[in-house]
Amino acid sequence: MASEGSEGHAVVVHLDRLLQRRGMTLADLAAQVGVTNVNLSVLKNGRAKAIRFSTLTRICEALECQPGDILTVRVGENETIEE
Repeated sequence: MASEGSEGHAVVVHLDRLLQRRGMTLADLAAQVGVTNVNLSVLKNGRAKAIRFSTLTRICEALECQPGDILTVRVGENETIEE
């Protein structure tokens, strides 16, 4: 089982990386997805406790990616599960 961080989960969010690659800001993404900057910031900074599939779908559509590009699971201190 993956080790859990201080937030009670081992999920790592990669929104910063994807936004940078797409040349987008968090505000741009929030407008396209239809959520507040604050809610996306909570997700981006790894403080979210949950995400609705409908929101995840809209984020993926806006960033032209798959959920696995946004979220990975930390399996060790410095490791994540990625392809």
